[in-house]
Amino acid sequence: VIFWIFVLDSVSHSRTHCRYPLGMEDGRIKDHDITASSQWYETTGPQYARLNREEGDGAWCPAGLLQPSDTQYLQVDLGQLTFLTVVGTQGRYARNSGNEFARMYRLNYSRDGLLWKSWKNRLGDKIMKANDNSYASVIKDLHPPVISRFIRLIPVTQVPNTVCMRVELYGCPWHDGLISYSSPEGQQMYSSPGYPIVSLNDSTYDGVHERRKLSGGLGQLTDGVIGQDDFLVTRQYHVWQGYDYVGWKNGSLGSGHVEMEFVFDKQRNFTSMKVHCNNMFQSGVKIFSSVSCSFKPRLLANWEAEPAEFHTVLDDRNPSARYVTVPLGRRTAKALRCRFTFADMWMMFSEISFQSGEKGRWVNTVIPTQMTPVVTSAWPNEESQPDNGNTPVLIGCLVTIILLLVVIIFLILRCQYVCKVLEKAPRRILEEVTVRLSSSSDTVILQTPPVPPRVSQMDPPYERIFLLDPQYQDPAALRNKLPELSQSAEASACGGGYAEPDVTQCTPHQCFHNSVPHYAETDIVSLQGVTGSNMYAVPALTVDSLTRKDISVAEFPRHRLFFREKLGEGQFGEVHLCEAEGLPEFLGEGAPLPDRDGRSVLVAVKQLRADATNNARNDFLKEIKIMSRLNDPNIIQLLCVCVSSDPLCMVTEYMENGDLNMFLSQREMESTLTHANNIPSVSLSDLLHMSVQISSGMRYLASLNFVHRDLATRNCLLDRRLTIKIADFGMSRNLYSSDYYRIQGRAVLPIRWMAWESILLGKFTTASDVWAFGVTLWEIFTLCKEQPYSLLSDEQVIENTGEFFRNQGRQIFLFPPPLCPSSLFELMMRCWDRDIADRPTFEGLYQMESSG
Repeated sequence: VIFWIFVLDSVSHSRTHCRYPLGMEDGRIKDHDITASSQWYETTGPQYARLNREEGDGAWCPAGLLQPSDTQYLQVDLGQLTFLTVVGTQGRYARNSGNEFARMYRLNYSRDGLLWKSWKNRLGDKIMKANDNSYASVIKDLHPPVISRFIRLIPVTQVPNTVCMRVELYGCPWHDGLISYSSPEGQQMYSSPGYPIVSLNDSTYDGVHERRKLSGGLGQLTDGVIGQDDFLVTRQYHVWQGYDYVGWKNGSLGSGHVEMEFVFDKQRNFTSMKVHCNNMFQSGVKIFSSVSCSFKPRLLANWEAEPAEFHTVLDDRNPSARYVTVPLGRRTAKALRCRFTFADMWMMFSEISFQSGEKGRWVNTVIPTQMTPVVTSAWPNEESQPDNGNTPVLIGCLVTIILLLVVIIFLILRCQYVCKVLEKAPRRILEEVTVRLSSSSDTVILQTPPVPPRVSQMDPPYERIFLLDPQYQDPAALRNKLPELSQSAEASACGGGYAEPDVTQCTPHQCFHNSVPHYAETDIVSLQGVTGSNMYAVPALTVDSLTRKDISVAEFPRHRLFFREKLGEGQFGEVHLCEAEGLPEFLGEGAPLPDRDGRSVLVAVKQLRADATNNARNDFLKEIKIMSRLNDPNIIQLLCVCVSSDPLCMVTEYMENGDLNMFLSQREMESTLTHANNIPSVSLSDLLHMSVQISSGMRYLASLNFVHRDLATRNCLLDRRLTIKIADFGMSRNLYSSDYYRIQGRAVLPIRWMAWESILLGKFTTASDVWAFGVTLWEIFTLCKEQPYSLLSDEQVIENTGEFFRNQGRQIFLFPPPLCPSSLFELMMRCWDRDIADRPTFEGLYQMESSG
């Protein structure tokens, strides 16, 4: 019994976890399976369209300039029917010699290579956003997923442009073999007056919809989304009630049953059919009372005379939705016709799947066997062996499987115990992150984007410094290593923004000791924050007494939030873009929201995951308390919260113009040419105004002794009037994953924006925020066209911080941006001063920028 429960549960949930690379990057998809409508050169042919690979000239590029009316495509033959859930794209980097990428693309697919269909999301949009640079990969989930063998990616442009693409596809084999189902169209449920109409149609069906009949396609019944107990509650955001179900009303079809036909890719031996049904009998909805399935061995043959019939046991006590398993007696067919008989006024399905196989064997899993263990069952053919020989074999197999499960459970429990013991032991991260400074012969490991080393010419030898070595956690040892740091550290720790304003004053020695925190892994993980970011870190704030009364913003009705898209995620939380219905009226006059005449407004919603730890929950409430105290025109504002029930949510402003990095990277400097060709542009005064606004917001945070730790253009949002508000969403977004350096696969640090003392000593103060502000200015005046230190790998960036540590004149600075006034670049250089005490304050920076 345990075995069958495990098998059926793995079948029902495998589609939702089907996110495995299908072989573009690792070469399992062969060159001859990748074709294209055209190619620029032989070295930019379709065989080079492999994610994270640099063969040939680095990508597939269609011939000539891509016009808005063109339909150039890259086609991939997956070799078998596949459940496709994710698409990843890149541009042509070509070892820093290419800068072509597609900003948008469409997706066409075919199950037979003849009939092509256009993918569209659940809201009907066909265009998918792609890349903003040539090296970062952008991963897009397909909602709904695609069942297909052939895939075409069609780049889209709004102006004539050269595009190149690298691609990876993610999913798993479609072992159901179902290529189409036909059924009556779903119907509408009319409830009481004043209540919305519940539409139970198959909204993602990709076949023919004619005369109230669906034929020749697949849709919501095979998309892997299981409907909930209450059919009015949906798993998708911003869709209508009843969206997850396809439903029919008794009597509306001229009979007491619903007839569906299922066509498969080949002849199969069917063991069973699983139908997920709603059973909300209080609303007149029940599972079907019986089903009769007929079989057709070939498409041109007649239906066999003897159907397989099954009567369900109706349940009037438990309204939960459930799977109903219909045995099919291991009958062989290529098509099935099933008639489901009504048991009440309505019948609703959300998923239908089949267990079948060839030559008496059946499998039903969508996880590739070469990547993940799967649970399968093999049945001997009834005709090949007598029944008296099956029983001992089955008993032996079941006993073996049960013993294996017992061993696996024991190993899992043992592993969990060992992991808990190891977590209590001292942790070291020296092997993962070190400053490689022993000699010029050290091996340099290049990471994306790959670039030629520029720091290998430094003169050997010098002392080898280990990042976060225990000696740097000892104040006395550190003072011997770096005497001048102790003076600046004593000054900055007592009033330097590492604690709240009401922190008790300390002695110079205590302040210095506290200013060099140990860098244990538990502390590193906390740097990510609950949602994968770290807004205004305040380590001295306790949460022992943090309750709802400490939160100064109002509780917003959760049902008024409508999902638009996921912006990103972290270790214990997610950030969503949502529409908040009636928020201006809820907040009242003076709310920092655009005027929408009472309509919904866009907001960013941070949500704590259900599996979050108690520490993460406390951190989330602490972040709410901190943000509720912030009120500045250039700081993102907490508007309201949803904390009366789980999951905990905080609702903040969202700027319609997105983040500053994306805004600037899509623009050029203002000129006669940009005006004449209507090219989006910015002026020098615009850039200066942006810089002043950021320094104003950081001046406000510094006045409260708050430390941001992740200031960058990706964390600066803009509204329609180009007002900038500092936020913290950048780290949680896949778009900027290459801006962060990962430690032991867990913690991530924005090392290209971090001061040397933050990387080497784990020391974060307002002075380290000033360093990051200088890098942010550099981004602004390069129009975010490249990453800081783009010619250095991540390891080389860390090496460079060691040069700041030794202060022997070998450190590498960012080059002056061509658009930047010399006086402003001098200001950047002051922000990157090696000595903490010599860096300007944000108050001084604001005054200098405002006056200059």
